[in-house]
Amino acid sequence: MILYLHGFRSSPRSSKATLMARAMQERGLSHEWLCPQLPASPRRSMELANHLIETAVKEKGLQAENDLVIVGSSLGGYYATCLAEHWKCRAVVLNPGVYAARDLATQVGEHTLYDSTDPFVFLPEYVDELAEMAVGKPARPERYYLLAAKGDEVLDWREMADWYAGSHGRILEGGDHGLSDFQQWLPEVMDFALGSGQYPTHTDAQSRVS
Repeated sequence: MILYLHGFRSSPRSSKATLMARAMQERGLSHEWLCPQLPASPRRSMELANHLIETAVKEKGLQAENDLVIVGSSLGGYYATCLAEHWKCRAVVLNPGVYAARDLATQVGEHTLYDSTDPFVFLPEYVDELAEMAVGKPARPERYYLLAAKGDEVLDWREMADWYAGSHGRILEGGDHGLSDFQQWLPEVMDFALGSGQYPTHTDAQSRVS
């Protein structure tokens, strides 16, 4: 099962989520795809994600360590790491937030979602929730795939590379926070998520990717 967690002010309609959902559908695996709309509250987002996983464990016999992959973009990457460390499963992190409480402290206030005019309010206590759920660096980085862009205009790719040192994945020259070229890397991401194919460690990939 793949559980996709979108980023701050994003939704299941994001381009990366849509591309992955389509890839799962093409493989006849739509029943193994979950991509919920996350609440503004980090605590409630984690409760929702844990509920979905617990339900799959109970009703489908899911063995998280072997059968679950959590994919997270930006803030969703922070959530994915917290969950992967708890469930001891694999994760794909796409320009992930590493120090989410620090970075989101500047975003307290009212926003709209990127793809709609729906209001989105990020409260001061949500910063505390992010800090409380923090985990250390991955205990088993080989269970992670990192896709990070040096051209990320929101987050620092060097913090990502340091945090996920020893993981699989790629550090991309250029690019942007939204990974507008994600389709290029989708086959490799899907190979990792579905446990097939070969994929580089991100330290090996730096000199090969442009």
